[in-house]
Amino acid sequence: MSHPHPELSLPPALPDGGLRVVALGGLGEVGRNMAVLEHAGRLLIIDCGVLFPEDNQPGVDLILPDFDYIKDRLDDIEAIVLTHGHEDHIGAVPYLLRLRNDIPLVGSRLTLAFIEAKLKEHRIKPYTLEVKEGQREKLGVFDCEFVAVNHSIPDALAVAVTTAAGTVLHTGDFKMDQLPLDGRITDLRAFARLGEKGVDLFMVDSTNAEVPGFVTPEAEIGPVLDNVFAHADKRIIVASFSSHVHRVQQVLRAAHAHGRRVALVGRSMVRNMGIAADLGYLDVPPGVLIDLKKADSVPDDQIVYMSTGSQGEPMAALSRMANGDHKVQVEYGDTVILASSLIPGNENAVFRIINGLTRLGARVVHGGNAKVHVSGHASAGELMYCYNILKPKNVMPVHGEVRHLVANGALAVRTGVPADRVVLAEDGVVVDLVDGKASVVGAVPCGYVYVDGSSVGEITEAELKDRVILGEEGFVSVFAVIDTATGKVLAPPQVLARGMAEDASVFDKVMPEVTAALENAIAGGATDTHQLQQIMRRTIGRYVATRLRRKPMIVPVVVEA
Repeated sequence: MSHPHPELSLPPALPDGGLRVVALGGLGEVGRNMAVLEHAGRLLIIDCGVLFPEDNQPGVDLILPDFDYIKDRLDDIEAIVLTHGHEDHIGAVPYLLRLRNDIPLVGSRLTLAFIEAKLKEHRIKPYTLEVKEGQREKLGVFDCEFVAVNHSIPDALAVAVTTAAGTVLHTGDFKMDQLPLDGRITDLRAFARLGEKGVDLFMVDSTNAEVPGFVTPEAEIGPVLDNVFAHADKRIIVASFSSHVHRVQQVLRAAHAHGRRVALVGRSMVRNMGIAADLGYLDVPPGVLIDLKKADSVPDDQIVYMSTGSQGEPMAALSRMANGDHKVQVEYGDTVILASSLIPGNENAVFRIINGLTRLGARVVHGGNAKVHVSGHASAGELMYCYNILKPKNVMPVHGEVRHLVANGALAVRTGVPADRVVLAEDGVVVDLVDGKASVVGAVPCGYVYVDGSSVGEITEAELKDRVILGEEGFVSVFAVIDTATGKVLAPPQVLARGMAEDASVFDKVMPEVTAALENAIAGGATDTHQLQQIMRRTIGRYVATRLRRKPMIVPVVVEA
């Protein structure tokens, strides 16, 4: 298996007749999925999603793919193919359409409905092309065939892209549930037909490659939820992804069976489930749904709140409930169900919420103590099944952390794919398919693009590091006035400290040293205020590191009188 070298150079020009694949997100992380295919001077984008921030990225709302690679080639883009409607696959579309708003969006009915609702909030009216399984569309030089796949959201599609360089099959997110709630299984007959025709590059979901066997069918979640509902005496709060239509469907059925009403909580939950119900993807039993404003009038043993926030997002409904900062106040005896798996990186936030809810007296049911969720991603057994059906000439694992990509590549090798035909890439690594062989040929710059309030891409890694220092170590400001004519410090430097456990008086001992350092520097010919500020910073920094064992942010200010 070929690993990308950490010092890859920029790639050469794409050979005539070749196909280039560059992932701008989704490789080495779970989220931010975006792949750019290039052939004959034209581009096709598959998915354009977001990544949610971790604890070491304070203040960040979303993380986008890095569009710099395509920013100068927007007119070459034929379309954006969206495999399904989850945020990590569609969430960055509004930000790309800000650069060129007439890029066609291609996807299934539900996927396009979700993205159109999102774009409406951004005041963008997109050009869309609705497709369904079995359909073929010519998108410029890219001949695309869409294949039904099963996932944790309805209407998910894989896409087979055929060019003169060969056929690429991109699975999107998928699994092989044989008992799906909507009866729509992954179309293995289409996979087999594509395999007979020849798949030159198989780009396949890696998220569960380390998990042996097969994913538990969604149908087995229903009885577990039914049992939890049967033993709940007071209110029930269920947290899930706002686009997990299947899970909401099961909650509606369980509520109906136990004589409960359901109130949707969270703007995205209300919006998405309204769309799903209107389009016929969500079957709402009569009289079950109730507006959140009227839920207080329903007895505790007859209400269910279907909420967002299953991943511990700080501003989502469940986090605010755990903090007592929401209209729905969690009380002793309530039952809270976290009906989702943990996305890597979110563990601390989720456990913090579980502890907070437990402290309030709630019974918290989650994946660690009950089978209330099954993954939407194929496990190792399913992946090997696909490899054996398709017999791909080359494999490029996608969608996952590095460990997932490596595990997926190993599965491909076990099923007979030659090790030198398994390409392990990361974000920005350039893979060319030429003469039937896929290989790494270089890399392009590909960093994180942070959305912070209304700013996009303006927050840098250095600024995030400063935020972490401010949050963990505190802040010290030092102010001094000097007389350059006499070379004297006119008054003892003033200190302002924030986020420090100690009182500002702790700095009194070092002030004479700061004054002496400034006067010595001036006597030695230093007149530049920036130079004097750095001397002051170093003097304070040494003292704080030695005396207080801290490394706060130090902001020195020197003013000339």
